[in-house]
Amino acid sequence: MTTPLWKRYIIRILQALVALVFIAPLVWVVVSSFSPQAGSAQSKGWGLNNYLTLFGYQEGLPTYLVNSLVITLVTVVFSVVVCTLAGYSFSRFDYPGRNFGFMVTLSILMVPYASLLIPLMVWYKSIGLNDSLLGVGFVLTLFQLPMGTFIMRIAFAGIPKDMEEAAMVDGCNSFQALVKVLAPVVKPSMVTVGLLAFLEAWNNFMIPLYLVGSSNSPLPLALVNMRQQTMGVIDYGATEAGVVILLIPAAILFLALQKYYVKGFMAGAVKG
Repeated sequence: MTTPLWKRYIIRILQALVALVFIAPLVWVVVSSFSPQAGSAQSKGWGLNNYLTLFGYQEGLPTYLVNSLVITLVTVVFSVVVCTLAGYSFSRFDYPGRNFGFMVTLSILMVPYASLLIPLMVWYKSIGLNDSLLGVGFVLTLFQLPMGTFIMRIAFAGIPKDMEEAAMVDGCNSFQALVKVLAPVVKPSMVTVGLLAFLEAWNNFMIPLYLVGSSNSPLPLALVNMRQQTMGVIDYGATEAGVVILLIPAAILFLALQKYYVKGFMAGAVKG
C-alpha cells in the first residue's frame, strides 16, 4: 500500500524538526566560539581570539590534545582486541564456566564506575600507574567490555561455522581462522565497538579527574578547569572553542564510519 503524499510530507517535516533539535545546539556552539562575548578574549567583533586563549591555556592545547589522543588510542585498540577475542571465545568454544564468564562480563554494567575510582586510584599508586595515560585507557577499556563483548558475541554467532571449519581444513588454527576468515566478516561490529570506545574515551571527564594530574589532563578535563583568574568567572568563549575542537574528530569519524556503525548494530538486532 502506497503512503499518501501528504503523510510523506508530514513525516519529512517531523524528521527535519527532530534533526533541527539535535543540530541547533551544535551550530550555536560553533557560532558562539567565534562571536563577541563579554568576559571572553573575543569581546569585540568576530575572530579567533577564543581559540588563541585555549591554545595557550596552562599546559597548552597541543598537550591536552596529545593526552586525549593517547588515552583514546589505548582505549580503542584494547577494546577492539579484547572484545573481539572475548566475543569469539564466548560464541565459538564450549568450556566449563563459559556462560558464567559472559554474565560476569555483562555484570560490569551494573557497577557505577564512580564507585571504583577511589580503590583504583589507591591500587594504581601501588603498581606505579598513578598519573598515567595508559592507566586511564585501561580503566576505560574495562567499562567498554560488557557492551563490546555482547556486540562481538552476537556478530560471531551469526556466522555459519562452516566458514571456520573450511579454514581449519585448509590448515588454519582457531586464531588464524579468526584473523583471516572471520574478522573481515565481523568488521562492521568491530568498527562499532571501536567507535563506541572512541566516543567514550575522547569525551570522558570523570575517570581522568581521579587518575591523572594537570600535566596529563585530557582536553575535557582541561575545559572544566578553564576559568579566568578574576573572580573565578568561567571563560565561556574559550570553553565553547574547546567544545568545537572536541566535536570535530568525533563528527568526522562518525560520518566516515556511519555505514559500518549501522551494520554492526543491525547485525545484532537481526540475530537477537
